[in-house]
Amino acid sequence: MNKLLVFMCDGAPVRGEIVSIGSAWQAVLERRNDPPAVRKILGDFVGAATLLSASLKFDGVLIIQAQSKGPIQLLVVECSSDLTMRATVKLSAEASEIPHDATLAELLDASDSGRLVITLDPAGREPGQAPYQGIVALQEHCGTVIKPVTSAAEAIALYMQNSEQLDTRIWLSSNETNVGGLLLQRLPNSGGHAHLDPREAAEGWNRVQALGDTITDEELLTLPPETILRRLFLEESTNNGVRSFPARKIQFTCRCSRAKVADILRMLGEEEVEGIIVEQDIVEAACEFCGKIYQFDAVDCRQVFKTNLLSDGTKPPSSGH
Repeated sequence: MNKLLVFMCDGAPVRGEIVSIGSAWQAVLERRNDPPAVRKILGDFVGAATLLSASLKFDGVLIIQAQSKGPIQLLVVECSSDLTMRATVKLSAEASEIPHDATLAELLDASDSGRLVITLDPAGREPGQAPYQGIVALQEHCGTVIKPVTSAAEAIALYMQNSEQLDTRIWLSSNETNVGGLLLQRLPNSGGHAHLDPREAAEGWNRVQALGDTITDEELLTLPPETILRRLFLEESTNNGVRSFPARKIQFTCRCSRAKVADILRMLGEEEVEGIIVEQDIVEAACEFCGKIYQFDAVDCRQVFKTNLLSDGTKPPSSGH
């Protein structure tokens, strides 16, 4: 299963999404051997990015990126508006054995150095136009008490509430074969829900949240979205109606290319690249997302610095590597 289902509740101001990712998630893990706690955090953020990307109102990419001095040095999940996604994580060289039950706060050293950012990057941005970036809280302020955010679901819900001013609940689960997620979002009392008075709207939101709270990890990881929707909101469907839209397909797709690696070599500078060639006879780079190896020999590197762009991003190196 690699699909996402969007639905609307007619009797409550609620929009929802259910995601199930199988082979696309396995493609992310194919060349990885991360500790279980790290794999779970990465999987949960893959589910979160897919759920958030489904509501993008533009063609482009949503990026969740975490950096810290904790065990997880870097985590990146990218999901396009067409629901193609890729993800990677890099652990600190100093990271010792990571407990199976390590929390998000512990993995990202949230109390000190952790930083989590969501970037919305529209396709075809004007030159000089910066993408939108929102900081995701890794600590929650409850009056005078500050408590760390312990899960991806908690972090994303806080982000939606702070940046979008929308009440959002999200449930995420992942293992070595599947990622599952459920998102519920309270909509403004307008449009199709204008007939509801504030009390009815609040009761409807609370009722649908309570149904969402009954979801289990096993259901998220094993059942198709259509089955989850039918089981979870059977009472809601009977009383008021739940409308679903055609399911959308999710795919693992890496956007790495030979041309992008050439751009990185230009940023390193000709002198540094020549030094690598002298020492190793070849410059080699591996994509952090898919593991594909790109090799440039001396002739290739000279060509890189003679042209602004490679004429063909998929062209093999001159020596046939």
